[in-house]
Amino acid sequence: MVRPVTEMEQHPIRLIVGLGNPGGKYEMTRHNAGYWFVDRVAREAGAAFAPQTKFFGESCRIRLGGCEAWLLKPTTFMNRSGQSVSSFARYFRLEPRQILVAHDELDLPPGTVRLKQGGGHAGHNGLRDIISALGGAGFWRLRIGVAHPGDAREVVDYVLSRPSREDEEAIEGGIARSSDLLALLLSGDLQRAMHQLHS
Repeated sequence: MVRPVTEMEQHPIRLIVGLGNPGGKYEMTRHNAGYWFVDRVAREAGAAFAPQTKFFGESCRIRLGGCEAWLLKPTTFMNRSGQSVSSFARYFRLEPRQILVAHDELDLPPGTVRLKQGGGHAGHNGLRDIISALGGAGFWRLRIGVAHPGDAREVVDYVLSRPSREDEEAIEGGIARSSDLLALLLSGDLQRAMHQLHS
């Protein structure tokens, strides 16, 4: 069941963060699904990421239907993602509810993507650090399913490895469906975006 979005939550997304680890070694790993998402959005918008040392990452600006937003890829490695997100948010005076963080999600199968606001980090170190750096968990999350290996002891190696071709295609499909909702995210119609994504 889709949780209703209150009037106070109807705020346009102004910053979309894709979580991942920098470098070719990690480029196609499950843990970089957030990078995959913002890379696709940038490509479709005709934008190109550029290094931003003061924000500990790479960023670019996009425009769609008269709405503008920033894309951000922290390059601090996953465990320090909050350093990048918080510095960007402070500089542009963004509230958590104006931020969407795209990340890999073990609790969802490949191809399934869910949108939600708030919640815990569920062991995801990138989310954990962002929650700590922002002083709360009120930001939005785009949870990109990568599935669970079945054994908690295998999680680290699993997320840092490349998915099978079938799973990779499913993940890319979910990302494609999510990127189609960009206009709704930037306009602040999060309820409609959730309904379309979850239906």
